Amino acid sequence: MHDKLSGTSLPKPSFLSAFAAAIVLALVHQYLFYGHALGVSLPIFVILFYTYMYVYNRDRIRLDLWMGRLLFAVIVLLSLTYALFDNPVLYVLNALAIPALISVHMVMLLGEKRHSWSEPGIIGQALSHLFYQNLRHIVTPFRMFKIAALRNVKDERKRVLVKVMVGLLIALPLLFIIISLLASADGMFEELLSGIPSWIGTLSFGSGMLRLIWTCFFTFCFFCYLWGFVQPAPRNTEREVQSWHGLDEHTNGQVPYHEPVAIKFDPVITATVLIVMNLVYVVFVVLQFGYLFGAWEGALPEGTSYAEYARRGFGELVMVTGINFVLMISVLKWTEFGSNLLQKMNNGLLYVLVGCSGVMLYSGYTRLVMYEEAYGYTYTRYLVHAFMIFLGLLLLIAAVRIHVRQLPLAKYYVVLALVAYVVVNYVGIDVRIAENNLERYRTTSVIDKEYLSELSADAIPLLIEFSRKEHGAMDEFLQARLTSMTREETAWPAFNWAEYRAQRKLHDYILE
Repeated sequence: MHDKLSGTSLPKPSFLSAFAAAIVLALVHQYLFYGHALGVSLPIFVILFYTYMYVYNRDRIRLDLWMGRLLFAVIVLLSLTYALFDNPVLYVLNALAIPALISVHMVMLLGEKRHSWSEPGIIGQALSHLFYQNLRHIVTPFRMFKIAALRNVKDERKRVLVKVMVGLLIALPLLFIIISLLASADGMFEELLSGIPSWIGTLSFGSGMLRLIWTCFFTFCFFCYLWGFVQPAPRNTEREVQSWHGLDEHTNGQVPYHEPVAIKFDPVITATVLIVMNLVYVVFVVLQFGYLFGAWEGALPEGTSYAEYARRGFGELVMVTGINFVLMISVLKWTEFGSNLLQKMNNGLLYVLVGCSGVMLYSGYTRLVMYEEAYGYTYTRYLVHAFMIFLGLLLLIAAVRIHVRQLPLAKYYVVLALVAYVVVNYVGIDVRIAENNLERYRTTSVIDKEYLSELSADAIPLLIEFSRKEHGAMDEFLQARLTSMTREETAWPAFNWAEYRAQRKLHDYILE
């Protein structure tokens, strides 16, 4: 039977049961391995994984190969070593060997092209199923669920309602992650959430959320790996034509071949996801304006000190901004063109997403500045500043892309990345770090002399001037630095202007 809407055969129960089984297997996987060292859990999971692969490939699996039986015995025995022995070297080696052997074994038992176990080609086919075949089927579950959801829906309004429901289902796990990150980043937002249902206020980006992400990730890994054997890529045009007509020789005409790499998002589903995400972001941004721009004057959330505000939430805000950026690029690249109204709605929602992301990025930036004023300037903090500015520029270009659909986004990003990397190299990071730390010393009388002395030769002239004005405050460190530099290679092929200048200035200063 064919779906009149899509022209493709409807998904069979085997697909639905295989995906459900993948969810169960992923739940077991996170229960056995999340937060635990490998032990008896490994042989248990190996048996469950083989059971999963056998159940959905029982008609095509080859059990008559003696080498296949031997390899299975080897895999089981190696997995049992984690329950029986405690050799740290073999612990690491077996952790690499067991997945490799399983992937080769799967190809021997289920592979479309039957390589002999002694042929090198079997390794290439195993790698193909681990990566290429896996990635091909990432969108297969979404495609199948969409066909199943719409197959009996004829009324247009009902179809739109189904798409909205699909959008909500897609947005739900992402929403949990975003809300937990924002609640962790900001006390006011967390307080607001705690007043809705009480359980929302307890959300944190901790064990429960990570277990959910773990389960979702491995659900797709297991299902896509299985489906790579059920629906392998066609080897030639004839095979491809047969597959499109549901005549795949390895599935007995039951499962049609789909090329899953052509990703397209329905505009109604996209709009639903963006509306849900933006509602949360707008609430967060409104709360931010209450004290974000007044934090410098001490208008902080109640019960939050200056240092706590500076430290809390920076990483979470940058992470949320990064998620928004990926979401926005995905929408721009893969959303289908809908009606004019839908197109304008999605564009408007994307602009709201850009605006909220900009505010969150600015909030994270100010927190980092405050943190540096309290605790000093370092390489890591300086590079994070640069990354945040770079991310802000990427958002601006994406905002232009919303209006100008013909804008070659990838080309602009490549050029911007190259230019930004060159600027970071030539801006003089060590000099900027030294300047900022010395300026902080003038206002707080706090300085980390040992850290400054470890900066590159670029900062030495600045440190010499500081030590001269501060009555030899850095002399001990500068003397040690000169001693270290004089021991280094002096041959002309190793000449470096910054080191030469620093050594001369140190020599002249120490001998004054």
